[in-house]
This record gives sequence, C-alpha cells and structure tokens, in this order.
Amino acid sequence: MNRLTTSQGVFELARHPEDPRDRLRAWDAADEYLLRRLEGTEDDEPVPLDGGTVVVVGDRWGALATVLAGHRPVQITDSYLAQQATRANLARNGADPDAVRMLSARDTPPERIDTLLVRVPKSLALLEDQLRRLAPAVHAGTVVIGTGMVKEIHTSTLRFFERIIGPTRTSLAVRKARLVFCTPDPGLPATPSPWPYRYELPDGIGVMSGRTVTNHAGIFCADRLDIGTRFFLKHLPRPSGPDRVVDLGCGNGVLGTATALARPESSVTFVDESYQAVASAEATFRANAPAGTEARFVVGDAMADTAASSVDLVLSNPPFHSHQAVTDATARTMFRGAHAALRPGGELWVVGNRHLGYHTQLRRIFGNCATVAGDPKFVVLRAVRR
Repeated sequence: MNRLTTSQGVFELARHPEDPRDRLRAWDAADEYLLRRLEGTEDDEPVPLDGGTVVVVGDRWGALATVLAGHRPVQITDSYLAQQATRANLARNGADPDAVRMLSARDTPPERIDTLLVRVPKSLALLEDQLRRLAPAVHAGTVVIGTGMVKEIHTSTLRFFERIIGPTRTSLAVRKARLVFCTPDPGLPATPSPWPYRYELPDGIGVMSGRTVTNHAGIFCADRLDIGTRFFLKHLPRPSGPDRVVDLGCGNGVLGTATALARPESSVTFVDESYQAVASAEATFRANAPAGTEARFVVGDAMADTAASSVDLVLSNPPFHSHQAVTDATARTMFRGAHAALRPGGELWVVGNRHLGYHTQLRRIFGNCATVAGDPKFVVLRAVRR
C-alpha cells in the first residue's frame, strides 16, 4: 500500500487484489497531474466541481474517485477490479461508500455531465466508444480534461477528442505525463459508436472455423483473432464427458464457445473482469451455439466466486499486461483460483508466450505441468489438480 499526497489530504491506496509482491502503485504521474490541475496548482484557477455532475472515466484503481469522493463523482469503468479497488480505497480512507456512483462501460451514462475527466485507456477503440457514448451528455459549459502518460497519448488520441467532443489541445509534459484539454462543440454531429465489431474466423482452427465473432470496444485483438488463441484452438482438450468448463479471462469467448460446440453435453462458464469482454463472449456464444444451449457469463475477479472443487476443466489465455505495465500478477491469481476451483483430477489448460515461463508458476501451484503443444512463439500447458 502507498500514500498519495494531495492538497486535499493524504490517501492510502492499493490495487485490487492486494498482493504484497506487487510493487505497482494504484496511481501514477498522470493521475497526480490531473489532480493538481483540478486543485489549481498548475498556475491555473481551480476547476469548480461542486454543483454539477462530475464523471470520471477509466479510473484504473480508484485513486481519482477516492480523492474526489467529496464531490460525489460518477465513475465509469470497464474493469470489475477497478470497481473493487475503488470500494476498498474508499473504505480504507474513511469515505462514504456511497460517495462514488459506479457504472460499467455497458451502463447508460448520466444525462448531463458538467465535468468530464478521462483517464486515456490503452485501447483507442475503447476511448472512441466511451467518448461517443458520453458526447450527448456534454454541453458547451462542460469542463473536459483527459490525462495519461506521454506514451499513451498519440495524434490519434487527440483526433478522437477533436472529432467527437470539440477543439483539443495538450499541456506540456510533466514527469512523462500530459493533460488533454477539450472544449465542447455542441455543433458537432452526433455519430453512434461503430462498436461492436464482428468478423468471420479463418479456416483451419477446428469447430470455430468460419464462424462469426463479436467484439465490443476494448477487447484484446478486437479486429482479428489473436495468434495465441488461434494456436490454442488447434490443441484444445478432447471431449471426455459432461464436464463443467470455465473459459477464464474469456475475452470474446472464442475458447469457451469452441468447447461448447465440441462438448454439447458440458456446461460452460465465461469469466472476465471486463464488462465489455463478457458482453462480447455472450454475443459470440449466442451467435454460434445451437438454440437453447445454456451457458453462464460472469464479470468477476478470476475464480474468486467459484465454489471449491466444482470445476472439471479451466481454459485460459492469461493477459500479461496490467494497463501499460508488464506483470504476471494477473496470471498468478488466475492459476491459484483455478487450482482451488478444480476438483481432484481436474485440469487447467493454458496458452502463453514461451518467454513468460508459466510452467514454473504452474509447477509451484499444482505440483506438475506438462507441455501439450508448442511452436517457436507459443506453448500450450496442462496442469492437473492432485
């Protein structure tokens, strides 16, 4: 846990789930830069936040919402973990748990926004989708400020602000962070979001060959099948009966849908911390599964809400980035959760880049790990709950 010092006080903040080995903070220089600008400590007047609706978009671990809790902001995020982090950070700082109204990226935004604060996401598609959904609530007097690290703000980033909200300029860089200032132009034509995006899968990947996938904005490799999943689809475990299967970190649901098609007698659960991902997975499943086929779709923290020893098979293509940071913390959480949820004899199948060394973690957690298939870039691993 770390302390963020602002003119409004000192705040103890942590990511979620807390991991003492994870040294990443719950905020960065971009969050600090934005807070200083709001407080009027960047040679400008303070931004008036009282008496209007303050919306914070993309607050990664709740740092912004926690500091601004006194203004009762609306937080909009695609991340279940960000919401959980916000709740925990509000509690550890003694704030009213209802001070922040939390909405997902799938929820209807407020009808009127007076201050719009945007933490620029890694995905430009998600930025576009969010801005187009929020634009109808922005008016000529709305204060719009974006923030991000310099490496996160590109010409294309500014172009979306310019086209969707209005004239845009940037600040000078401070500690490798930058602000984006946007003046709303009510005369801009309202254009609906182009998302979700649908495409047809290639041949040669098993039961999903030629089928249609749905991707909402922000999903990894939203416009094409990522090569890790493509490799995994060629090496999925063979059907062995009416299993209880989990597609963990499901993304657009290709793995789970393939399993449901190959194992129609099995029950499949799709789990992801991204609301957009779970919506994508459900759309992909509904478009390809036979009518009446049932599945479960869960937005959550890996396997945290799954009963112990209740699952036969877990499939996963774990992320190895947390926003811009490279970390195996997410994979570790997923592997431990899978171990707890699997029955004795149950199996976890994982695909990952060779250099990530997942076999070491799996052997530590499961006591075993076997290589199912590999190529110069990827490896499919199998671990069995003893």
